[in-house]
Amino acid sequence: MFGSSSSAPFKMRVTNTPSSDLVLTNLAYCSPSDLRNFAVPGHKNLYLATVADSFVLSLSAHDSIGSDQIGLNSIQRRCAKVSSGDSVQLTRFVPPDDFNLALLTIDLEFVKKGNKSEQIDAVLLAKQLRKRFSNQVMTVGQKVLFEYHGNNYSFTVSQATVEGQQKSNSLERGMISDDTYIVFETSRDSGIKIVNQREGATSNIFKQKEFNLQSLGIGGLSAEFADIFRRAFASRVFPPHVTSKLGIKHVKGMLLYGPPGTGKTLMARQIGKILNGKEPKIVNGPEVLSKFVGETEKNVRDLFADAEQDQRTRGDESDLHVIIFDEIDAICKSRGSTRDGTGVHDSIVNQLLTKIDGVESLNNVLLIGMTNRKDMLDEALLRPGRLEVQVEISLPDENGRLQILQIHTNKMKENSFLAPDVNLQELAARTKNYSGAELEGVVKSAVSYALNRQLSLDDLTKQVEEENIKVTMEDFLNALQEVIPAFGASTDDLERCRLHGMVECGDRHKHIYQRAMLLVEQVKVSKGSPLVTCLLEGSRGSGKTALAATVGIDSDFPYVKIVSAETMIGLHESTKCAQIIKVFEDAYRSPLSVIVLDDIERLLEYVAIGPRFSNLISQTLLVLLKRLPPKGKKLMVVGTTSELGFLDSIGFCDTFSVTYHVPTLNTKDAKKVLEQLSVFSEDDIDSAAEALNDMPIRKLYMLIEMAAQGEQGGSAEAIYSGKEKINISHFYDCLQDVVRL
Repeated sequence: MFGSSSSAPFKMRVTNTPSSDLVLTNLAYCSPSDLRNFAVPGHKNLYLATVADSFVLSLSAHDSIGSDQIGLNSIQRRCAKVSSGDSVQLTRFVPPDDFNLALLTIDLEFVKKGNKSEQIDAVLLAKQLRKRFSNQVMTVGQKVLFEYHGNNYSFTVSQATVEGQQKSNSLERGMISDDTYIVFETSRDSGIKIVNQREGATSNIFKQKEFNLQSLGIGGLSAEFADIFRRAFASRVFPPHVTSKLGIKHVKGMLLYGPPGTGKTLMARQIGKILNGKEPKIVNGPEVLSKFVGETEKNVRDLFADAEQDQRTRGDESDLHVIIFDEIDAICKSRGSTRDGTGVHDSIVNQLLTKIDGVESLNNVLLIGMTNRKDMLDEALLRPGRLEVQVEISLPDENGRLQILQIHTNKMKENSFLAPDVNLQELAARTKNYSGAELEGVVKSAVSYALNRQLSLDDLTKQVEEENIKVTMEDFLNALQEVIPAFGASTDDLERCRLHGMVECGDRHKHIYQRAMLLVEQVKVSKGSPLVTCLLEGSRGSGKTALAATVGIDSDFPYVKIVSAETMIGLHESTKCAQIIKVFEDAYRSPLSVIVLDDIERLLEYVAIGPRFSNLISQTLLVLLKRLPPKGKKLMVVGTTSELGFLDSIGFCDTFSVTYHVPTLNTKDAKKVLEQLSVFSEDDIDSAAEALNDMPIRKLYMLIEMAAQGEQGGSAEAIYSGKEKINISHFYDCLQDVVRL
């Protein structure tokens, strides 16, 4: 495939090329007597030799070259890593069948770099090179000198493809023929402009020919990046004449939006790094603002000044100018939404729209905006021709979380600081709804535990042994308790709603729990019901909130939040509405969510006298309970109330899919609870259960707590440890205190 050496190697002494005009032929020169040693069988006047086992040169005879000498020009000597006077090994090269090059890609540059600027016709130059270097073998990495229209150029072979040849790890090489298609590539600052280049040509918009997202520190965003590439960069990869023939304009702006910490800024920064244009300008939204009249608009214009100058001087060949706007919502609010009297925000939006898509719009600009409040942006900014590519950078899925954890633990693994028991796959499964920033926080926290083990607070100057630092799985599990996700389950808040845990208290309560868990399963698997709502009603203290919290915890959904009036004390009703809406908006970012609306009448500020309630909060909840979550997201809402009649009167009950009545305890239920608590003697348990008929479970717990203190106090520990039992007569006394007659 790659040719063979059919004779013994020859040791020859290196000398200079006989004359300066022969330097530009890319031939090696030897004596007429030595030339026949390199003749290729079956080919007339074709002499090939492998030089220093690296590349293949064509040879020619010259009378001034002595026997056992080889004349190489300076570039050839540099490639072979030899100097004049050194010995070099040459072997006759016999090309295989079908060795002609189908495609040759070369990087073109001036021999002497300066301020020269030339426009070269690709078709004419390719014809000249095919004629001049006919039957010469080209190897990837080889550098060649030549003269064209009075200028000396050099090219480096970057790709050499033989027709029908499979890609292999061996050196790519082949022979130039009349049918070889040559593709020219130039660097941005070479001063050479290639025109009239067609098939196979691509723009050098990217610094690398291929890139790995994980090597750039981007994990879990492959689909989003593919979408960005297709929309924003696919057209820029092709040369300008292709897009002009298609009659399209490049995408000038994109918006990355999503929850905080998901990698929007990181992705924008890395996009700027991998592009081959000018250094990206990174602007934090508020930095544009100025206290002087008109200065803010001037700052916006200045961002585009370089791009305008570049387009005027270089036209379609101008570099790509990337402008990154972080927190773009700070300056591009909806026009008319701010009432500061200055109109500055409106004029910023107007100025930005003019620059992106005005009469003299630029085609060499890419504006990347980032925000986690897309709803605040002016609608005109989001139309095609402006920030038309809008990509949601959402919370990573399990595979994305695994990639992020691998990126952040990669160096630890390389340097043997990661213990073998660390299972990143398990951590990825445990970290539901963690953002990329929160996962980085988990890794940092785990490392802090590992480092802390090696330190002694008694002697901080003690020498630390690096090899003893190991980040273990236990460190990561401790870190998960420390770093709580913003869009995760509020487990602590839910646990506070069931301080006594869940006890078995009869078939009626068990039935309600089972039915509620069936609704959870329905939300999880059903395609037809992305929103399921359930109302638990019953007497105050009957265990509705504890039951709702248990459903939320046992659902194992990644996002579980409780909305309670106790977190909104003293807030204005519009502020309460904003908080409730935010909980629902956050839920829409998670694939599966549970929201518990605890004590709905308290949320509505209900007072029986009147009756009075907040119509604003009522209407907000009614809308939210009917609004379907976005595509691919599923939500379950569990409400609790002790005022079913009031909710029914304002049309609230009809908005819930299902309503369950949570009963008070009857004698049988109370006996079951008392048996589990084991605080009464067997003789007294039936009497106590009889007295507790129609008792809410919360009141039962309060009554037991009071009775356990004993008549003189101090008996609680003995009773709960099982050493003593509650005195039934004292229990009846406490019952009189608790029950209102």
